Amino acid sequence: MRFLFLIHGDSAAEAALSADERRAMVAQHIEYRAMLRKRRVYVLGEALADPSTSAVVRPGAKQLVTDGPFAETKEGVGGFYVVECESREEALELAALVPQSPGVAVEVLPIVDV
Repeated sequence: MRFLFLIHGDSAAEAALSADERRAMVAQHIEYRAMLRKRRVYVLGEALADPSTSAVVRPGAKQLVTDGPFAETKEGVGGFYVVECESREEALELAALVPQSPGVAVEVLPIVDV
């Protein structure tokens, strides 16, 4: 089963980190990705730009495009991983190992195979 880990965090608190703290956080994610690869569960993972740079598109007859994140919140999606696991329990175990950052929360979503 494939799972998407959406990594939410406190965008303002992350922006306030020092350069050394940011480098340490990036290094932890590099180590985390290496661990996922070693376990042969890694599919994909990326950091995302600040949520303030996003746009929301509402398709339809009267398409609407707005700047900024989907919801007004201090949390933003900062990155994601896609993993291939044997079970939901394994996915939850791996999500609990995502490196810490300010306000981090990992949403674990099963990916539907069609």
